[in-house]
Amino acid sequence: MDINATFIGQIIVFLIMLWFIAKVVVPMIAAPISERHKKIAEGLAAAERGQKDLVAAESRVDAIVREARTRAQQIEAQAQAQANEIIEAAKRSATVEGARILQSAEQQIALERQSARDELRAQVAALAVAGAGKIIEREIDPRAHSQLLDKLVAQI
Repeated sequence: MDINATFIGQIIVFLIMLWFIAKVVVPMIAAPISERHKKIAEGLAAAERGQKDLVAAESRVDAIVREARTRAQQIEAQAQAQANEIIEAAKRSATVEGARILQSAEQQIALERQSARDELRAQVAALAVAGAGKIIEREIDPRAHSQLLDKLVAQI
């Protein structure tokens, strides 16, 4: 190979072009590429943070849902207990009211029985007086013989 001045001139021009490209063109191209690389890295970091935030948010949502379900179950249990208490109170009240009504009815029956007995005694006494009057053929004076009639009524 023959090295001559043209070849040396081409090498010098090539080296000057290489130096010019390295000092002027490469920084102009490298700056946007570097900036683009930085934006991509930031986007990836943001996406990763977003994924972590999403996982944390899902965890919080799950915890809130579990807490809400637990609270709902507690409220349901309280409502059921309260309903049972109301039912028991109503049963007790109905039992007490039934006993009171029964006692009142028994008292009413006792009063009516006593009234019927008194009325029956009075009728028996009147019949006894009428019968005795017929037997002795004269009428007994109820006012005069009230003590005797009271004894007779008491015996009946």
